[in-house]
Amino acid sequence: MGEIITPTSMRYSVVTSNLVLAMLALYLLPDAAAQSGIGARGEAGLTFTVGSPQGEFGDQLSSTGFGGSLYGAVGLAHSPVLFGVDLGFLIYGREVRREPFSTTIPDVRVDVITTNNIFLGHLFLRLQPPTGEFRPYADALFGLKYLFTDTRIRSDGFNNNGDNTVARSTNFDDTALSYGFGAGVQFQVWDGTQRAKDSGPDAVYVDLGARYLFGSHAEYLQEGSVRRENGNVIFDVNRSKTDILNFRIGVGMRF
Repeated sequence: MGEIITPTSMRYSVVTSNLVLAMLALYLLPDAAAQSGIGARGEAGLTFTVGSPQGEFGDQLSSTGFGGSLYGAVGLAHSPVLFGVDLGFLIYGREVRREPFSTTIPDVRVDVITTNNIFLGHLFLRLQPPTGEFRPYADALFGLKYLFTDTRIRSDGFNNNGDNTVARSTNFDDTALSYGFGAGVQFQVWDGTQRAKDSGPDAVYVDLGARYLFGSHAEYLQEGSVRRENGNVIFDVNRSKTDILNFRIGVGMRF
């Protein structure tokens, strides 16, 4: 029997493919620019993110998401325009409970951990001064939000490689198209222009910003949505638009 293609899986596949192509373009563009004699610059960063659900999403969710993101962008050396990819992750719910390992081994207890998560993948266009100690910026973004809830069983001492996960399963997932805008500012904290070339970034910045990301309708679970009754698992599924306001603080680098 062939695989069933759903609108959600098609959206996820198309947007994911575009993100992969964009990342490949980011990797190849500096070399292409150098070979053509056109100077290129690169930007990269890592941020801690707090996500606040908005609108219908905020009406359904009472919790704030916490996570992080990383990004990379390229542009011409003296141009204020950058093209990049941003990948992020938010956890907006977490439950931990102690359960017997099985009905036949009730004397061994394990942690059962359920988390509610959002993966965010976006292409973005940024306007920002290419140099300077104080660099404000504005972003336009398009991509996806992948909302999923998973449960894992964890037992201390299960193996020796640091991962104590015994089993893991995705309970529920869905994908939403995502687009929006953002703004922020970078403050230079280190100047590397005097160092030998190719030995590190030209500058390091503290990065402060915010983004409003509109999201199409999706179905998802939240903390408390997974119920167990008479040996059966019941999901209380929510459905709404997935708008979210993200606040970000992190480190940015210019190359």
